[in-house]
Amino acid sequence: MTLTRNEALALLTDSLSTRRRRGAKRLRALADPTTAAQVRTALEHEVLDKRTWETQYQLIMALGMTGARGDVELLKRLALQPRSATVVNAALGDAIVRLGRDADDDPAPALWCLQQDVELLADGALRAVAMLRLKFPGTAVDAVLDYAEANFHDLNHKFLAYWPAVAAAGWSGPRVRAFLTRCSQDSRKIIAEAATDALDGRYGNYVSVL
Repeated sequence: MTLTRNEALALLTDSLSTRRRRGAKRLRALADPTTAAQVRTALEHEVLDKRTWETQYQLIMALGMTGARGDVELLKRLALQPRSATVVNAALGDAIVRLGRDADDDPAPALWCLQQDVELLADGALRAVAMLRLKFPGTAVDAVLDYAEANFHDLNHKFLAYWPAVAAAGWSGPRVRAFLTRCSQDSRKIIAEAATDALDGRYGNYVSVL
């Protein structure tokens, strides 16, 4: 049964992490800004328990869909805290980009994430860039491609080039085309297909590799 807004909010204080996670996922889907304060409060409590990283991930994503610019400092503080479940950082990067922009295509939040050298933070930020189809200026595009090329063959996170390839569908220039051409010939099917679509100006079907 699909949860109502109030039912989902009530689950945020449930004693079971799985139920809190269910509530967070529903609030993420609803994207109702009137729930942001309760989502933020739930997140601040949840991050005190290192075991509940899956629930933390969903609460961060929910805040990214419901929150506002004022929530970014909390997200940045969390991003700079060490954690063993680094997938949480991907949610933080995504939410920081969604909430931290001064204008629709502002690259500053994404570039901040790229500069922190925090595992998966940049990947989450670039996922949001792709999903939101942000049109970055040339200098920001260069910074993203610098990052993607430097990590192209990262053995621990072999799909780091995926989201830059998706995002590049909305970008132009010789360097972008060279990057996408290289990606289109890659042995990793998910990257090759994303790049082939992007070369034709298509964003294709998004696939989360997290």
